[in-house]
Amino acid sequence: MESEKSAPSSSSAERTLRVLQYLAERSQPVPLAELSNELDLPKPTVHRMCQLLLDLKMIKHDVADKTYLIGPALQKLAMDTLTHGTVSQLRHTVLADLVDKVGETCNFTTLNGSSVIYLDRVETRYPWRLTIDVGECVPIHCTASGKLFLAMMPSIKRNYLLRRTELTRLTDQTITEMDQLRKTLEEIQQLGYAEDCQEFITGLVAIAVPVHDAQGKLRAAIAIHGPTSRISMDDLHCMLPDLKQAANRMSDLL
Repeated sequence: MESEKSAPSSSSAERTLRVLQYLAERSQPVPLAELSNELDLPKPTVHRMCQLLLDLKMIKHDVADKTYLIGPALQKLAMDTLTHGTVSQLRHTVLADLVDKVGETCNFTTLNGSSVIYLDRVETRYPWRLTIDVGECVPIHCTASGKLFLAMMPSIKRNYLLRRTELTRLTDQTITEMDQLRKTLEEIQQLGYAEDCQEFITGLVAIAVPVHDAQGKLRAAIAIHGPTSRISMDDLHCMLPDLKQAANRMSDLL
């Protein structure tokens, strides 16, 4: 009797996880009908599951009430998972080793909706530095990591984000023309790394490389940044081999 009672619960849990997985993998808001079709589940069943997930803030509505996106609770769960326990300490060690080699602040970031979130960072020993707390978000269109994520993501997702991203001017170097940004993203695709030439903060330069998981999917980025009074973009280019080596080490810890 006990196994008979647990079977429906297990089946329901499995279906709910399939909904979350599908939403997390999609590049844009998903309508109820698409969820029903792709998961081969009746619409009323999917609607009930989505309502529960909405109540738990695991998913949220987009502008249209009948489309769904991953929600803040699921995003927090993902971040807590990435920053938890032994593996998190190992990732921190990778960053610390990189800082020992290059001498400048190094960051470990990932995409968070239409912005970039800091998962970890190790500061330079120099007193002149930019301090951004773990968990803090920065713009996607004018940071090295942000432009890297935009360049490397599927075109459908990139176009969706760009249509909804305001290219706010933060410095004289910030790219505010969409055509210019798209051209820059094409160059990043070819190069395999992205730069921030004082686009986010005047006097600050940065460079970022991708971190892929075992399946080759882009999951995060590692970036180095520092003040122009101390380093140049040429200096950062010389740090690329160390940066890529750290990214390879980080890939094994995702």
